[in-house]
Amino acid sequence: MAPQLDSYFKTVDDLSDAFIERLRKAVAIPSISAEDDRRPDVIRMGKFLASELTALGAEVELRELGKQPHKEHLDLPPVVVARYGNDSKKRTILVYGHYDVQPAGIEDGWATEPFTLTVDDKGRMYGRGSTDDKGPVLGWLNSIEAHKKAGIDYPVNLLMCFEGMEEYGSEGLDDFIKEEAKKYFKDADAVCISDNYWLGTEKPCLTYGLRGCNYYSIEISGPGQDLHSGVFGGTAQEPMTDLVNVMNTLVNKDGKIQIKGIDELVAPLTDDEKALYGDIAFTMDNLYESLGSTTGIYPDKERTLMGRWRYPSLSLHGIEGAYSAPGAKTVIPAKVIGKFSIRTVPDMEIDAVNELVYKHVKDAFAAIGSKNKLNVFCQHAGKWWVASPKHWNFTAAGKAVEHVWGVKPDLTREGGSIPVTLTFEQATGKNVLLLPMGSSTDAAHSINEKLDKKNYIEGIKLLGAYLHYVAEEPITS
Repeated sequence: MAPQLDSYFKTVDDLSDAFIERLRKAVAIPSISAEDDRRPDVIRMGKFLASELTALGAEVELRELGKQPHKEHLDLPPVVVARYGNDSKKRTILVYGHYDVQPAGIEDGWATEPFTLTVDDKGRMYGRGSTDDKGPVLGWLNSIEAHKKAGIDYPVNLLMCFEGMEEYGSEGLDDFIKEEAKKYFKDADAVCISDNYWLGTEKPCLTYGLRGCNYYSIEISGPGQDLHSGVFGGTAQEPMTDLVNVMNTLVNKDGKIQIKGIDELVAPLTDDEKALYGDIAFTMDNLYESLGSTTGIYPDKERTLMGRWRYPSLSLHGIEGAYSAPGAKTVIPAKVIGKFSIRTVPDMEIDAVNELVYKHVKDAFAAIGSKNKLNVFCQHAGKWWVASPKHWNFTAAGKAVEHVWGVKPDLTREGGSIPVTLTFEQATGKNVLLLPMGSSTDAAHSINEKLDKKNYIEGIKLLGAYLHYVAEEPITS
């Protein structure tokens, strides 16, 4: 039986101006975790959240994580943990979000001041952090307030974990989650993260998978210092030439990874999985609009989505040490570092991928017969994640989406990585759901980041509705 949510929805609508004002206050705090001089603002944002939660009646703690590694002059921002409700008869849902943001300045090309929430005549709310991730984080707070004002009992015990370093690698968070999995988070029955986006702009989705990412460096060196090409060109074996030759062996023009053995690590496509792609609201025109061109690899929707989500990809990212400024400079660099990454999928284990990459790069370099020196290493790696979309956490969320938006959600995976997803799953042993609020056009991390007012207000309704449905969904898996 569907929960009666009309009074909750009406209260959300009645409080919409207040909820937008709450977002305005949050966006005004430039909580940029990557900039040292903004660290006090990041901490201020954490305290703002704690104050808002306390005013709503939650039990709140600011957990300190110590000094930032390699920047010991900086304190890591606190993790804001909070509990709303402590009824042993109710399910307990753990939600995660982050309150730090990417750097932003008007000089970057913003049409509005990035730390002033600006709402245009189409209801687009521009501001850094509006969609990533302050809007969704505040959505949970707003759901509490709307329940209180509507006089409706909150359907679950809500555990909250909001961090301030997500945009800078979530330093310190993994250890914190593992430490608290059997302590603060021990009662959690399931986990929900709202830090991703719809596939398009019209149809909501639930996300059940993410690709992992192994990031590599190929370092080739020879001369003791940079050389003049007019003096030494034709007499010295050049590291840049070797590097380009090696990197050219990694992937072909159609994105096919050329490293022997990689394909054998990938889980085969099942009929059940293949059937999920046909009904997804996505067209090739959506891809071309995003690309700004028609340079897609595949002609059809299904293979394009699989190329983004369920198959690995290898991307070349840059060359460190080479001349890259405008103009001409006839230098032979003494050492260059090529950078590339592999987006991994089930069942690609990190160590197995590394072993194949190292062998391929060393063999490719040996084939050149160069006198230069090679070093290849993995800078960092994060594992892929896939959950069961048939789990009661997902089926409850699907019913909530239908109730709020009037359509069944697409079941999607994503090509990017949200490493904390896997951390929560492994530490707690519970199902993790990605329940997005924003749409594909929100420009997170880019200039003119925005969150549509409709997505924000309906998203608050969705988060509340999800909690009602998850409170009564039969546990079947």
